[in-house]
Amino acid sequence: MKINISFSKIRSYFYLIVGIVLSLSLLFLSSCQTTLNKDNNVIHLTLWQSINPPTNRDVFEKLVEKFNHKHSDIQVESVYAEGLPKILTAVVGNAAPDILSFYPQLTGQFVELGAIVPLEKWFDQLSFKSEVIPNTLEELKLDGHLWSIPLYTSNMAIFYRPKLFEAAEIKSLPKTWEELREVAKKLTIDKSGDKQPEQHGILLPLGKGEWTVFSWFPFLLSAGGEIVTNGYPNLTNTGAITALKFWEDLIKDGSAILSGPERGYEEDDFLAGRVAMQITGPWTYITKSKVDYKLFPIPTNVEKATVIGGGNLYVMKTKPEREKAALKFLEFVVSEEFQTEWAVGTGFLPVNLKSAQSPAYQQYLNSKPWLKVFAEQTSVARARPIIAGYNRLSDSLGRAIESTLLGKSSAEQALKEAQERLEVIWKSN
Repeated sequence: MKINISFSKIRSYFYLIVGIVLSLSLLFLSSCQTTLNKDNNVIHLTLWQSINPPTNRDVFEKLVEKFNHKHSDIQVESVYAEGLPKILTAVVGNAAPDILSFYPQLTGQFVELGAIVPLEKWFDQLSFKSEVIPNTLEELKLDGHLWSIPLYTSNMAIFYRPKLFEAAEIKSLPKTWEELREVAKKLTIDKSGDKQPEQHGILLPLGKGEWTVFSWFPFLLSAGGEIVTNGYPNLTNTGAITALKFWEDLIKDGSAILSGPERGYEEDDFLAGRVAMQITGPWTYITKSKVDYKLFPIPTNVEKATVIGGGNLYVMKTKPEREKAALKFLEFVVSEEFQTEWAVGTGFLPVNLKSAQSPAYQQYLNSKPWLKVFAEQTSVARARPIIAGYNRLSDSLGRAIESTLLGKSSAEQALKEAQERLEVIWKSN
């Protein structure tokens, strides 16, 4: 069978097909252009965070979605990204996110790099500025500027096993360091008589990392000590020596057991009943376990004190319009709405006073009596310093604590050697 099609017809079909293709292409490009024009009115912001555990991250992501739903002109994309090297590489390579959730002790380093935006002018104009709990801002300031805003706050207290207290016939909780020391002795039990206690009074973190420094800080603050004076390291003041000597005495008494190296946050010994007391915060797994537990505030030496354990948000230097949009998100974060939902969803303490007093949060607090201890300590919680050289300072201090706990040096000698190391570093810089 032959099919006869003239050249003119083929040409007509060709032009028809080309016409259809061109028409579709123009429609597609027109559609794209419309989308792009719309998108030009929307500022897309990237937020890096390393929120853990994943359940807390889910709460945060839902709140980000809520913000995006309310703001058609600003859309925030939350990206999980952990690790300081990655962040510093991005900053140096001009590839930083618009908003960064990290810990406040890196503030000094970010300021030196010129990577973050000061926030005090924006914060002073915030209509509900007075609602933000004042001491949650303490560790976010440097050289007269506010460099970030608090995402949440928390602090340290001491969890204990009530059944072990009852077995040791301890009828009142320790309120002073001396009482804590005596209680720790009573809770240290050597059943076999081999001088290797099966149960210790308290766990102390071994290591030179930040967790060790963080755990020791409540005692430093309670002793009226400091590690920085006028922007310069000061590890040999009376308060610092007194605080480290107290930990040294607990070790010498035999009533404290050391954690594994750099594992001071682990709670296995507490959960197994091998340790009767543990220093930690509201993030602990203890509250999710089936063991008996209660807690009490950090005992007092010179004054009532504990250390702030907070999260914060930086606005990174990008372009003025992007920074302005980022500030809208920060405004949402410190609001009563965000803080209430975040606190109830994660167990962290709210940084907004109205949120802390809200019926929803008070109901949540009443359902978790243990959390009230942390809430009540908020007023005496203080921060670690955020000077530019904090990492070097913390490392030297951590080494001094570790050396003391291992019995290599006395508290006073270890702090003296750390101070000498830091003076060389500070002079060279």
